[in-house]
Amino acid sequence: MTVLWIILLIGIGTYLMRMVPFVLVSNLRLPAWLDRYLQKIPYAAMGALIFPGILHADTSGIWPGLFGGIAAAAAILLTRNIWVTVLVAIFAAAGTKLFY
Repeated sequence: MTVLWIILLIGIGTYLMRMVPFVLVSNLRLPAWLDRYLQKIPYAAMGALIFPGILHADTSGIWPGLFGGIAAAAAILLTRNIWVTVLVAIFAAAGTKLFY
């Protein structure tokens, strides 16, 4: 029974930590320049998460991940299709492993 109370209290704590800031700022109007700045944060965070993964995708070196990342960037710009992009990146990285 103690484990259930711990799980319940942790769930309530997590919920409150996420909802209280949302409720406090839901009616707050931000200046236009700050709103534009905050809208770019998810893209910057995604880049910060993806780029190190590209460089450390393979233990033998950075080339397979780097070529896969470049191929993925080109594929998404040309096709706008996530499935094509994923397949192109996989084949580019795997192809690099064949020659590297």
